[in-house]
Parts: sequence; C-alpha cells; structure tokens
Amino acid sequence: MSLEPISKILLPSQPEQVEGSFYTNTMFRHAQPDNYSFFRWPPIASLLIVLLLQASAVGQTIHVGAKHFTEGYILSEIISQILEAEGFDVKRHYNLGGTTVCFEALRKGEIDVYPEYSGTLSAEILKQPQLSYGQAQHELTKRYQLSVTPPYGFSNSYGLVMRNTWYEKGISKISDLKNFQQLSFGISYELLKRQDGWDNLAKHYQLSQQPVGLEHGLAYQALQADKIDVTDCYTTDGEIPQYKFLLLEDDLHFFPDYQATSLYRALLDERAIAALNKLSGKISEQKMQQMNAQVLFEKKTFAEVAASFLKEQGITIKNQNHPSTDAQDLVQKALRHLLLTFSALILAMLVAVPLGIYLYWHPRFASGVVYITGLLQTIPSIALLAILLPLFGIGIVPAVVALFLYALLPILRNTIAGLQGVDPLLKQVGEGLGMSRVQKMKWVEFPLALPVVLAGIRTAAVINVGTATLAAFIGAGGLGEYIVTGLALNNTSLILRGAIPAALLALVVEFGFEMVEKLVVRKDSKSSNN
Repeated sequence: MSLEPISKILLPSQPEQVEGSFYTNTMFRHAQPDNYSFFRWPPIASLLIVLLLQASAVGQTIHVGAKHFTEGYILSEIISQILEAEGFDVKRHYNLGGTTVCFEALRKGEIDVYPEYSGTLSAEILKQPQLSYGQAQHELTKRYQLSVTPPYGFSNSYGLVMRNTWYEKGISKISDLKNFQQLSFGISYELLKRQDGWDNLAKHYQLSQQPVGLEHGLAYQALQADKIDVTDCYTTDGEIPQYKFLLLEDDLHFFPDYQATSLYRALLDERAIAALNKLSGKISEQKMQQMNAQVLFEKKTFAEVAASFLKEQGITIKNQNHPSTDAQDLVQKALRHLLLTFSALILAMLVAVPLGIYLYWHPRFASGVVYITGLLQTIPSIALLAILLPLFGIGIVPAVVALFLYALLPILRNTIAGLQGVDPLLKQVGEGLGMSRVQKMKWVEFPLALPVVLAGIRTAAVINVGTATLAAFIGAGGLGEYIVTGLALNNTSLILRGAIPAALLALVVEFGFEMVEKLVVRKDSKSSNN
C-alpha cells in the first residue's frame, strides 16, 4: 500500500460533505478499515506531528560558547535560554578566551553556536575587511560550513575612550590624538594584533604612541585611576555612560561595522536556527548597553539579565534549575581543579620517572632530552593552550596535556639527579651481591633516590595547581573560572574567590608532599639502621 499525499492525510478528502459535528462525522466517515485512517483526523494528526517534533528536540544537546567579556556572557545566556525554551538541552561553554578560541571550537564541532560580530567575521576570520554581511555569510558557508543569523539589531564597534576632561583640551575624535604625543595608551591584548586592531589603526590615523597591553576588564580601572590616558572599548560597554567617559569619534572610518549575530554550524537543527532567528532585530544598542550595566553595576547575574530580556520579548523560558550555593559551586570548581592537576601529574610521573631511569642508564641522551623538556617550560601557558587548541579542541584534554608537559621537567630532572646522587659504594655493594641492573635499580638505587624524585613531583604539583587556573580560558573549568569572569567584570571579589582557594590548594599540596617525603626518609632511615 502506498502512502497518500500529506494533504490527504491531514485534511478531509471532501470537506463539503461533512455535516453536523465536524469531529464526529470525520471519525465515522473514516471508520472503514484503513491502516492510515487514524491520521485522517486533522486535529489528532496535527497534534501528533507537533508532539513528535517537540519530542525530537528533547535530549538533543546544543553547546553554546562565549568569549570572556560581559556582553559575550549575556548574549550567550540569551541564546542558551531561548534554545531551552524550545525544548533543547543546552551545555554552556563560557570563558573561551578570544575570537580564535571560540572560532576554532566552533569549527571543530566542540560548540554549536556563539555570539559574534560582522566586523570580526570579515576582518579577523575571513581576512577580508570590506566584505558585506551577505558576502561574509556566503564565505563562511563555503569555507567552513558555518552560517550566521540576521543581526540582533545593534552594532558593537571598537572605539577609543578617554576621561571626559580631555574634551576641554581639544580632543573629540581619534585623529586629534596625533597632536598629543604625551598620551599613554593601554590596549586590550586581542586588539593589539588583529587585522582591524591597533597596528593598522595607528597607520590609518598616523599615531606614533606605543601602547601597553592590558586585559580589557582592567583597562577602565586603569583609566579611572589615571594610570593610562586612552584605552579601547566596545561601544556598548556599560562603563562608558556610568563613568561619563569620552568616546572618540572614528572620523576617518577605520573600524568596520560590527553587527552582533549568532555564528553557528550549518548542520544545526532547523528548529534551533528558527529559535535563534527570533533575536533578529530585537536588541538595540541602548538595550545592550543597559544589560551590560545591569551586570556590572547592579550585580545581576547573566541568567537574570537574559531571562528579564526574554520576558520583555514575550518568550517564556524554561523553568531554571535552582542554582547551587556559593559553597557548592566552590567545591565543584575545586574538585575540577584537582582533577586537572593530578591527572596531568600522574601522566607526567608515568612518563618522566621511567624516562629518567632510562636516561640515567644512557647518559649520552640525557642532556638533549632535559634541554627539550626545559624548552617546554619557556612557552607561556596561554600560548601553549592556544597551540594545543587546534589539536585537541576545548575542555579537559588540552588542559591536561599542557599541564602534563609543564610537569615533565622537574620530575625528569630530579629523577636523573637523584639516581646520580646515590653513593657509588652502595652501587658497588649491589654489584658485589650479583644483582642485575634492574634489580640494583629496584632494591638499591631508586629507593635511595626516592626523596629527590618526590621533591621533583612536589614541585611539579605546585606548579600545576597555579597553572591550571588558565585552563578556564579553553573551557576546562576549575577555580580559574572565577578569575577569568572576575577579570571580565572587573570584580575583585570574584577574582579573589578563585585566587585564594587556588593558593590554599597549592599550600595543601605542598604540605602533603612534604609529609610524604618525611615518611619516605624516616622509612629509609629505619631500614638502614636495621
């Protein structure tokens, strides 16, 4: 039996013949045996299709990312809640560093959607600053199988800001800055090297001042404290009206248009795309600035601000789960921090200790290998994470790999040094007893070298506890989430909420390994006395 066209299934074949009660007559008219007669009842058929569509959304997980700045968090939370309202499960990946981290995570399928800006798409990602919105969308689909929604309704351009007092001294636009060579500039790290960033901006406006790099969240604090005279900004930053900063006119039109939009994987569920499209044209520049200010100065959470906005738009959001208490959240992040630290430490021990023994037996290779592991220590932590990102994506894996690489040197070096420091006379005693090289290592050399080896492990553990805070930049979690979010919000208490427990964890780890070393030394002393 072939299936009938959908129009015949959903609608009565002869609606003009239906008399009396529509539902009753429709039921009786199609009461004859027919495997598909049930679907001839339009209300039930329509309801069933709707239920099936909604049910198919349940259980689907959509991963939402966010750059680590206030507006990025708010927009990502709006995206998350609007998707949850459509029945999707949402997993949030916030604090993903800058554009490169978010884009690579999206391209590799680690996340499905995140808020982005048209100027960044064209200048930084596609490397074609003059592309129109439609052209950028075409290139994204062609090159990366990505797409964008229509703009949210506001443009958040880059700009330069100063204290208002400079207006009285004759500065109102960016081109005026070249006449004030004494000005000190503090520019956010991402903008320093972007295609639409400082280098090309300085050439465009013939500016010769040399800026220092600053975390964006700290720049306004430095500007208020008169530590710098000029910094970059996002034009929707809530600090601009709050502190009455002077936003300089881009009179030579350097910065491209930065229309906010959702950048998503082209294979995203169509219902999810339809949900994202509900934001098109709904957020004005003034509204975005207001939402930023609510988080920064009214101390509202990202979720509260997002829920309030969606309520204004008439979108009913899914009932939010009761948030965990501050204590529960702290414990969860501390446990994740310890997981990152000790996973990497155990892997480093499993590699570095056997490698150290091998190099002790084959000393001609030792200096070269130790030199290579030493070079790994010279790579800045955030740079190493960026290098690992294309290989391992975001999350725990690249963080553990980076911490593993940093832990190798102290463990390897101390293993070799500990074995080389064993009394030669004791080695000869082992040989005199007829021990093989492996037996001598097991019963004489390694036990005597163990305190030195443990000192190396102890050093690596303490280093890892501190370095693991940077893992938050690639979505690995841990106590670094507090620090990264606090930097974005210029919230000292939030920064300390992560920094102080991380320091305490380092002390606990230091003390723990110190106790282990003492026990090992005491045990060796008793053995030697016996």
